[in-house]
Amino acid sequence: MSSKKAMVLVVDDDVRMLRMMKRMLELEGFDTLIANSGESALKVFEKESPDLVLLDIMMPDMNGYIVCKHIREFSQIPIIMVTAMGDDKEKVEGLDIGADDYVTKPFSASELAARVRAVLRRIGPQEESPGATFQYKDLVIDFTSRRVTVSGRELILTSTEYRLLSYISRNAGRVVTPDQLLDKVWGEEYIGAPHLLQVNIARLRKKLGDDAKHPTYILTRPGIGYIMSKPS
Repeated sequence: MSSKKAMVLVVDDDVRMLRMMKRMLELEGFDTLIANSGESALKVFEKESPDLVLLDIMMPDMNGYIVCKHIREFSQIPIIMVTAMGDDKEKVEGLDIGADDYVTKPFSASELAARVRAVLRRIGPQEESPGATFQYKDLVIDFTSRRVTVSGRELILTSTEYRLLSYISRNAGRVVTPDQLLDKVWGEEYIGAPHLLQVNIARLRKKLGDDAKHPTYILTRPGIGYIMSKPS
């Protein structure tokens, strides 16, 4: 029996681009849904519950940032932003509001599929952790249920944020380098993309209630990497 194909919602107001991405993804083995506006994307999302959203930023009625924010109000489904070539500001802003990744125009079918597969991998089975739970001060991570709480308050984390926190906590007491994190959380093809990591660390710290200048949980070792203290 063949495994169920992942369903990708593709959102772009450019009809030719929309058809091209749909064709690319279907040739790579994905099922696709399409929407040519932000408003229609939200309606399709609510009705069909796709596995991932591929979301263009520059749309006239409701841009990709607004659509991403709306989706993040009720879902942690993976979102990949489609950005203009060389526009790092777009990439950072998209990641900052909750996107999991980005793909830069122009792209090939293989690159687009690789980005989609890489993000979908992050919501798959996690590595086994030594012990069912991790606790440091007010932070508790239940690896079995993937539940994270701080002072008893449950945090709503994206799959990427959870994997990032999980990897750092499993290596508590040891410094993990940016390249290690990029490799383990995103995949080896992401090594050398520091802003991807920096934005996600900042977003994770914010959810943890960490002061960026004087963090409690995820500490920075300048020029080396990140570390979480080992529970005593």
